[in-house]
This record gives sequence, structure tokens and C-alpha cells, in this order.
Amino acid sequence: MNTISVYDLAELGECKAVRIDVRSGSEYASGHIPGAMNIPLQQIEKRVADLSVNRPIALICQMGQRARVAATLLQPCRTELLVVEGGTKAWREAGLPLVASVAARWSLERQVRLIAGLLAFSGSVLAVLLSPYWLIVPAFVGCGLSFAGVTDICPMGIVLARLPWNRASHCHARISRIAQPSAP
Repeated sequence: MNTISVYDLAELGECKAVRIDVRSGSEYASGHIPGAMNIPLQQIEKRVADLSVNRPIALICQMGQRARVAATLLQPCRTELLVVEGGTKAWREAGLPLVASVAARWSLERQVRLIAGLLAFSGSVLAVLLSPYWLIVPAFVGCGLSFAGVTDICPMGIVLARLPWNRASHCHARISRIAQPSAP
């Protein structure tokens, strides 16, 4: 599996390699490499026809792990695959420009995990301190997570996606350049 650094990808340019971001739509909207097309990892095998056959494909995720999985899934169909080392995180840390259409910096999946964890923890603590009936809360969260895993429908994610910080902005997407950390 071939890899490419964020600096080499920036030099390579958008027209010499197709940039595919395999993160979720909310992660992509919160900040992605300019010119990257969003094809979430769970859709990558079904969308092979959307990928160029004439140019190398640079696969990007947050830190590189999902991009490696995507490359493994695509290897039988495409040969010129590049995994971006360090992903969007390395791109941001290098001070290269990012395109963002929402203000949220946390992915929707991360928000769901936080809320589910807080509900399960709070229900457990309340069950110990007040009444065992509070165990209904972590049981409900567990059922909700199981339902989401089986059906690929997450009611909590749907509700969270409607909150203002997870919506796309009504103006044009903004391109920002994150300042490089200064040397000590």
C-alpha cells in the first residue's frame, strides 16, 4: 500500500490525483482538504464507479486508519491508491488550507459517543445513589446503540445533526489556514 505525505499531496495538486475523503459527512463538513470529494468509508465499495480510472486516488481520513481500510477495499478494483499519511490532522498541523462549511469540530459520531457515555454514566451513578430504577437509562442507551448498529439508523445522531452547530452554513464554505506552531 503506497502512502503520500501531506506536503507531497499539496505539491501534486488537485488535477494530478483524485482526493477522496472517507470520513463521515459531518467530519468532512467541519474541515477537509480543498478539492477532496466525500465518499464515506461505508459507501466506498458501492461508489467505485465515481472514482477516476485515469488518475491516482489519494485516500484521506482523520489520521490515516480509515484511509488504509478504504485502500484495502479498493485494491481489487484500482491499482493507483495513495494513503495520506496522518490524514486531515497532519494537513491541519502542517498549516495547509482547509475548507469548512460548519463550525463543529467534533464529528457526529463523536458527539453520539459522548452523549451516550454521559447518559450511561449518569444513569449508573443515579442508580447507585438514588434508586435502581435509574438503570433504565443505561439500558435504554444500550438498546439504542444496538438498534443503530443493526439498522445503521441512529436516532440520537439524527437529532444531533439538526442542532445549529452541525448544520452547513448558509454562506459559502470558508477556507482557513491554520497557523503553524512556532518553534520553541
